[in-house]
Amino acid sequence: MVQLGKSRRLLNPTERAAEILFGLIMALTFTCSISVANGRQMEIRQLLIGAVGCNLAWGIVDAIMFLIGVLAQKSRNKAIFDAIQNSDKDEAGKYLADILPPVVSSVILPEELEQIRIKLSDLPNTTGKVRLSARDIMKAIGIFLLIFLSTLLVAVPFLFIHNSIFALRISNLIAIVMMFLCGWSVARYVGFSTWLMGIAMVVVGVLLVFVTIALGG
Repeated sequence: MVQLGKSRRLLNPTERAAEILFGLIMALTFTCSISVANGRQMEIRQLLIGAVGCNLAWGIVDAIMFLIGVLAQKSRNKAIFDAIQNSDKDEAGKYLADILPPVVSSVILPEELEQIRIKLSDLPNTTGKVRLSARDIMKAIGIFLLIFLSTLLVAVPFLFIHNSIFALRISNLIAIVMMFLCGWSVARYVGFSTWLMGIAMVVVGVLLVFVTIALGG
């Protein structure tokens, strides 16, 4: 069943799944190398430190890039809004038609576009600078935490289980369950089969891990 209505969540299920999957892939490229570490605790510890450090860095990078993207989008939206307010009727209508989704612009009538233009023109002109909101900052923090915490969950078995091979199997099982739950959540959000999407997410995630390792990631 598709979940409709405006959500108050900082990240929708698709965004959350993408960030978690990214964190899992990064972590698994390290933990899957433990099988060749001969079970020595020092090498395992170094690999875990590398995994946590890598995802810590990429979590920060991804969060910062998200904020840059938000600023760019807000700047573009402001430029379009200013252009609509400062343009004549026909030109403003073209701006509106261009920014609407294709499926909407293909069915909307010129009269409806004009009504939208009038309402936008009546809005107060925003002359201030484009700024990040508290919600934007919270989203960036959420992205960082999703990537970083996904690493910790995969690394936990190695902290409490001394048998490295058994710990690796538990770690991989945790990763597979997390991938499946990500797919399940996305499926509910978009209206697909939850089981099929969950399995597909696991398959895609595992393949991406193999590709990353094969390419030296």
